[in-house]
Amino acid sequence: MLLFFIGLAFGIVGGMGIGGGSILIPALVFLAGLSQHAAQGVNLAAFFPTAILAIWLHVKNGYIKYRMALYLFLAGAIGAFLGAKLAVITSSGILKKLFGVFLLVMGIYEFTRSGKK
Repeated sequence: MLLFFIGLAFGIVGGMGIGGGSILIPALVFLAGLSQHAAQGVNLAAFFPTAILAIWLHVKNGYIKYRMALYLFLAGAIGAFLGAKLAVITSSGILKKLFGVFLLVMGIYEFTRSGKK
């Protein structure tokens, strides 16, 4: 039942385009007891089907800029390959710290710019 609610929160946040991994990875590490590596792997596997559904809704509403998405996809594919190779050789403790710093920086950024366009 816990995994269902974790998945539900992940899907809602991910579907909004906010970043479901920011919910899923910490939940899998702290609530489900997975290692950082395993949580990141599960996040990637769970992301694919939820992204397909979210993309479909955004396409249906005309919110996709295809040229921009193509460039980001190509660069992102290269970055994902390099990032995955790097993650495999990085200790779980360091990955956890890097992820925490990333979330902290993004949280501060979003908090300080809230209300600005």
